[in-house]
Amino acid sequence: MPARGMHDGLMPPKFLLAQVVPQAESIANDLTESNPFARPATKFPASIATADHERLRRDIMDAVRNEVAPVYTRFARFVRDEYAPHGRTEDGIWSLPDGEARYRYAIRTETTTDMTPDQIHELGLKQVAITEAEMLQLAQKLGFKDIASLNAHVRADRKLYGSSSQQILDLYQKYTDQMYAKLPDLFGHLPANKLVVVPMESFREKAGVPADYTPGSPQTGRPGRINVNMYDPEHRLLLNVEAIAYHEGIPGHHLQISLAQEMTSLPAFRQYAEYTAFIEGWAFYSERLGKEVGFYQDPYSDYGRLENEMWRAIRLVVDTGVHAKHWSRQQMVDYFHKYTAMDEPNIQTEVDRYIAAPGQALAYKLGQLRILEFRERAKKELGPAFDIRTFHDEVLGGSALPLDVLEERVNTWIEARKTARSN
Repeated sequence: MPARGMHDGLMPPKFLLAQVVPQAESIANDLTESNPFARPATKFPASIATADHERLRRDIMDAVRNEVAPVYTRFARFVRDEYAPHGRTEDGIWSLPDGEARYRYAIRTETTTDMTPDQIHELGLKQVAITEAEMLQLAQKLGFKDIASLNAHVRADRKLYGSSSQQILDLYQKYTDQMYAKLPDLFGHLPANKLVVVPMESFREKAGVPADYTPGSPQTGRPGRINVNMYDPEHRLLLNVEAIAYHEGIPGHHLQISLAQEMTSLPAFRQYAEYTAFIEGWAFYSERLGKEVGFYQDPYSDYGRLENEMWRAIRLVVDTGVHAKHWSRQQMVDYFHKYTAMDEPNIQTEVDRYIAAPGQALAYKLGQLRILEFRERAKKELGPAFDIRTFHDEVLGGSALPLDVLEERVNTWIEARKTARSN
């Protein structure tokens, strides 16, 4: 019996489905404690008696061998032989039934705006030009005549790439530690939960992003985690590690999500709200905060910050390009190469992500731009009374919100501050 959805035009692209096969096989073929389903066997809570460890470890490994592995073997075979061959050949969501409406819905859901694909595409082109001018200024400061010359140098200079997995992990820890010391200058209220820097799980690192974040738990005391991708370090640029550390950790995802988790006066659906434009917009905005408190002292790290700015501006262009303007995957890759020095593994995983999740990548830049807009409005209207700490506390004080609701919240706060000042 054919899989549901196999012939109704809703299948993902063939090349993405094909990538599922080796991922599933890697789980099926790993019968050691490194299998992700066997991880509980490697560390037991203190409440479990030592005498029970071996028995439980044996039971877990038996379950991996006899239950998990066979299922993943069958799943990999099914995807390879029955499912993937029926995947669609076009990359963009435009090729699906009602593709244009599907994409508009994705934009609304992910960005909480009513912007059209054409408006976002044009904004992306403008943001690429703005960031390109900043990058050129820094390139010339570093002694290069243009961005292309600097990018060529970045691609060729082995000192700008990782030398070991431990080196990359240590850099994330370094930037996290130095930002912790600056948080009181930026916020009046900080979360109780802490942040740790750990290696990304091996089963997902090959196709994973450079780093991501896993929330902690205020109930159990489990800290939030920056998961660092340590796969193939020699081909990973170090330029944007600092910016990503601030984005994924503090003052980005960890601070915002941990504060929300600790807002016990809010109902749970508010504490754990997942408005992408707010959450990712805040994290992206946080990358700039590192610059404002005096970090990015290494000009190449600052160039990496600008690369991140360009990266998110490019997303506006290529996401709308593939899903609304019929771009191919190769056009997306070529556009990245034209404007960035991003390493090849990162570019490849990024474009696959945009194809697989229409609209999600738009939320970063659109959210960041709105927060910056609200901040400039507050500074203009409050003048000397503007305080960055109280502004940040207000932005984060209602948990994640749709951008129009956040705007109302900030406007109300501005008016309240003006009234208090006049009294």
